[in-house]
Amino acid sequence: MIASGLLVPRARGEEVRRDLVDSGLLRSDLEIRHEGDFLVLPLLGGPDAVPPGWGEVVEREFRESGPKGPTRYSDLLPWSDREKEALPRSFDIVGDIVLIRLPEELGSRKEAVGEALLKFVPGARLVGLDHGVHGPERRRAVERVAGSGPWRTRHKENGVELEVDVERAYFSPRLAREHARVAEDVRSGDRVYDLCCGVGPFSVTIARFGRAARVTAVDANPDAIRLLRDTLSRHPYGGRVVALTARLEEFLPTAAPVERVAMNLPHEGIKYLSSVARTVAPGGRLYYYEVVSRTEFAQRGVAIVSMLEPVGEFALVAQRVVHPYSPASDLVAFVVERSRRA
Repeated sequence: MIASGLLVPRARGEEVRRDLVDSGLLRSDLEIRHEGDFLVLPLLGGPDAVPPGWGEVVEREFRESGPKGPTRYSDLLPWSDREKEALPRSFDIVGDIVLIRLPEELGSRKEAVGEALLKFVPGARLVGLDHGVHGPERRRAVERVAGSGPWRTRHKENGVELEVDVERAYFSPRLAREHARVAEDVRSGDRVYDLCCGVGPFSVTIARFGRAARVTAVDANPDAIRLLRDTLSRHPYGGRVVALTARLEEFLPTAAPVERVAMNLPHEGIKYLSSVARTVAPGGRLYYYEVVSRTEFAQRGVAIVSMLEPVGEFALVAQRVVHPYSPASDLVAFVVERSRRA
């Protein structure tokens, strides 16, 4: 039957599904649709019922659901309801690896949680505790709690297959839709900088779309650049990307202006913002990501444009929540465009 659904990246599917269940917005009588790198979750209520940033509301043909297995990984744990209240509702899926953050009180039961996730997530090979990204090279501290094999995997999104090592280089599966949005905005003949690129999902997606004249991907982590080069070597459009190991302080002073610049460095990017903005050509756009308090969200885009006044005339084109970051803040995308006036 035809019904409304929420289109979300597969990597965010479980997180959003739980939010819909908790909000009473998920239809249980219809099956979730699988559409490549995306899922469509059947909705109760109209588009206005879904909070901003959760995904795109679409109309789809859904099949009626049949008998179901466990609806959440906690169903596989023989714990009391009170014990389960401390379990995180969401986790990340990177290729065949599952990453989860656990509160300190569950540290002694991490193996049980890992085994439950290994059974619950189709195709999962390895489950790790995510202890966060650290240092200038943005390496993630991970702890194996279930499964086997290396931390390296191949992750599919937006029609590309990325080489990822979750322990040695930055990658977030929660930005799949954002990678596609930026690629869709690139015009024929544009030159692009992908700054702090990690394993290069922006660069590879832009190259696959085929409109950019040249993409330059830059990261301070040599392992990230090696992984990106391995990805590029497997794709026919890989030659459109130049991958460089360099710190922003080294790259920016001599970087020529280009039409599109992406920088995903949400905690430290603000200190480079003016220098990065100088690399945006007249008429070009900067895609900037920052973790923003929800109380500051409404005015943050205006404040960013004001910060850029010494560099040139910029206008805010878009400001959107990419995904929740903490109980009080979100990862936010800002798109600013430089005036064509020199």
